[in-house]
Amino acid sequence: MGVEAEGAGVEKPGMNGMHGIARIVMTAALAACTITAAAFVNPALEVSHRARAMHPGEVVVLEVRARAPLADLSATAFGHEIRLFQDASDGVWRGLVGIDLTTEPGVHEVVVRASSAGGGQAEVVHALDVAPKEFPTRHLKVAPNYVDPPAEVIERILREQEETAAIFRSASPERLWRGGFARPVPGRSTSSFGRRSVFNGEARNPHSGTDFRAGKGVPIKAPNAATVALTGDLYFSGKVVILDHGWGLYSYFAHLSAIDVAEGDVVEQGDVVGRVGATGRVTGPHLHWTVRLNDARVDPLALMELLPAD
Repeated sequence: MGVEAEGAGVEKPGMNGMHGIARIVMTAALAACTITAAAFVNPALEVSHRARAMHPGEVVVLEVRARAPLADLSATAFGHEIRLFQDASDGVWRGLVGIDLTTEPGVHEVVVRASSAGGGQAEVVHALDVAPKEFPTRHLKVAPNYVDPPAEVIERILREQEETAAIFRSASPERLWRGGFARPVPGRSTSSFGRRSVFNGEARNPHSGTDFRAGKGVPIKAPNAATVALTGDLYFSGKVVILDHGWGLYSYFAHLSAIDVAEGDVVEQGDVVGRVGATGRVTGPHLHWTVRLNDARVDPLALMELLPAD
């Protein structure tokens, strides 16, 4: 500003051109600084997702890319907080969303909120378009007491249901799982997740897990790192182990013949947690694996396909 005041009203050859160039250079430099600061203060977010399919019972991997370093990132979907972590391999933030078996078809919103180190804020509403899906029906014959339990065990059944439900409603603050999820037993899956069950001619809740073919005594291995949240012998599920992988993600293994861990144990991927059996309401030895993700019932096969083990 002082240079322009000194030269006011004085014509000097070439000065106007030089001043113009100087002003252009200064303006360009200021503009570059302004763009950099804006990107830093107000984080621009790119939100996407990937899944096997957009149906009830599926797992969705939410991915968030930011142009500036973030001080905080959070998301909500289906009434639950979705925790995200930044992948060191590519800098992308990722989190898992579960579409429960009872989710109504239609567009459901995921709200992503971020703040930058400079105090700026950004919010993106991302749409998940859930399509309808018809699940098949299976008819099974089991002991009558597993269809119409005697009165003396009703209190036990209700207590066990509330105990497991309370676990699934909670979300541990630490993420123990890393990388991909491995098969707990080598056998192939033998029944469809979500299949409607009819026991002795009476309709019951849909099958909320996946069954794997395996003989009695086959070791069951932890699909990923976890804390043992529950072990016990439940009326319908027989001997069970529930693994808490953190951030609202649980593995529930049922109908075991033996349990090899205790509540509170920390297990790594591949550690043996129990043995295949035929306890509880079953027709033969097999492994039943249920996955709960923020209380949503999702297909374990979807988890393994989206996040495969190395």
